[in-house]
Amino acid sequence: MAEASNKEYLAAHNEIVERIRNNQPEEENLYDLAELFKVFGDSTRIRILYALTESELCVGDIAQILNLNQSAVSHQLRILKDSKLVKFRRDGKAMFYSLDDDHVRTILNMGMDHIEE
Repeated sequence: MAEASNKEYLAAHNEIVERIRNNQPEEENLYDLAELFKVFGDSTRIRILYALTESELCVGDIAQILNLNQSAVSHQLRILKDSKLVKFRRDGKAMFYSLDDDHVRTILNMGMDHIEE
């Protein structure tokens, strides 16, 4: 992206602009944040996360709740796990999934509050 000189902007408030520039997160953090929000861009993953707000669940339970096959659910859970939105524990052969932490619940609740305004 080409950078413009300050002379190209008509009403730049240099002090404000400089303060905001200096307070911007690192580019890598912004990239990671954008990637996180991409994960929330799939309604199936959102449905899984909402189900997990209620209880820890195994893949079969999630598949039944969402009326999907277990393979599709497993694929989405892998994405959610890689994004650190869900965690799992093994109990024998079964894997049980839950939200990784309360931040995930907060993100969902804040998003829902925003769209219901």
